[in-house]
Amino acid sequence: MIKGINHTMIELHDTGNEFYERALLIIKPEYASVQRTILENEARKMLRELDAPSTIRMGKHRLKTVVSWLCAAAVGSLMTLLCHSLF
Repeated sequence: MIKGINHTMIELHDTGNEFYERALLIIKPEYASVQRTILENEARKMLRELDAPSTIRMGKHRLKTVVSWLCAAAVGSLMTLLCHSLF
């Protein structure tokens, strides 16, 4: 734990989350006397449950949309070539 002038903080180097390398959490004064291991375990649990930042989620969604449109265009082109070669 890192003790500041007015706050008790926990610094986690291993967050268990692929997006966050390190976290600094300020402990409420009424919980400052709780065992360090309990606070760290709860902090890691909370950080593991965090989802990807919204811009990263949006980028993945956009990529799926572009890929699906490209696949549809490729299938359409292939069907056009097949129809033209038959007639």
